[in-house]
Amino acid sequence: MIKPNSNLPAQIRVSLGTAMLLGLLKGGKMEVLPTTAYLMTYTEGKCTANCSFCSQARDSKSRADLLSRVTWPSFPTFTVIAALDAVVREGKIRRVCIQALNVPGVFLHLEALVREIKKKHVHEDVCVSVSCQPLNSQDIVLLKDAGVDRVGIALDAVTETVFCKVKGVAAGGFYSWRHELGLLEEAVGIFGAGKVSTHLIVGLGEVERDVVGLIQWCVDRGVLPALFAFTPIQGTVLEHGSQPSVVSYRRLQLARYLLVQGVSRLECVGFDVGGEIVSFGVGLDVLEGIVNGGVPFQTSGCLDCNRPFYNEKLGGPVYNYPRSLSVEEVGEVKKLLGLYFRRV
Repeated sequence: MIKPNSNLPAQIRVSLGTAMLLGLLKGGKMEVLPTTAYLMTYTEGKCTANCSFCSQARDSKSRADLLSRVTWPSFPTFTVIAALDAVVREGKIRRVCIQALNVPGVFLHLEALVREIKKKHVHEDVCVSVSCQPLNSQDIVLLKDAGVDRVGIALDAVTETVFCKVKGVAAGGFYSWRHELGLLEEAVGIFGAGKVSTHLIVGLGEVERDVVGLIQWCVDRGVLPALFAFTPIQGTVLEHGSQPSVVSYRRLQLARYLLVQGVSRLECVGFDVGGEIVSFGVGLDVLEGIVNGGVPFQTSGCLDCNRPFYNEKLGGPVYNYPRSLSVEEVGEVKKLLGLYFRRV
């Protein structure tokens, strides 16, 4: 039961994989277990925003328990927190990530939820991240004061034109490109460099140069960019869209790794007239060594975030590997990128 005069929500959504790991649902053996517990704020309806790619969009006809390809059943909040306590103590979960819909009062709900998770019976030192769309810096400060360790503000689109089309005025939404960029910079000032993330979706109509340019913008400001592959979801405006090509996504994953690690920079990366990457600005030996490790092609984002099958069908293709790559998988990546090694 919700406490009187409390902002703690009575229910919360839990990703299917997390619900199975927490013992809230029974199911078959999971190929890859989540290393982060993924939660999502609950509402009877949909988000007040209207992002064209999102199943939670205001005008979306998708199921209310979907986000990307993942099902998020709801459970009593205190049941979820008790289950979290057990798996954190067992070392199965190293982080909690709360996805927040943009609905009235959501930041008060988040504040109460984070404070409850941070109580000693769940472990005060468990890392809690919140992925949200703050309206102003006061929302960001509220999260910091509640004990949030890092905050994510998703840009999703990588150019102002695409942003307007899929999240802004042209989509029937209220988000502003310039305002969101400003909030990311304000969040770094509040949380500190390296403790602010953003999500970038590849495949919304941009070119590779656009993605690399925004990655560099993020790196220069202490924002950690995470790459997602566009996933068409039934019932959304973009349900008939196409996912990006795997080879293009691999180029961008590699470029992201190089920029985030400080091995290369935007001005060192080469592009053709169509904006496609043709060189990465580093020597062949360095590049091949990095590719051989496989790390650039694993799920990018916050520490301990692996998002199993968030963008992928079980039969593939795999855009973000939720684990270390096998020798064979690295070989497949190298075949895709072989042409670009010769152009370094």
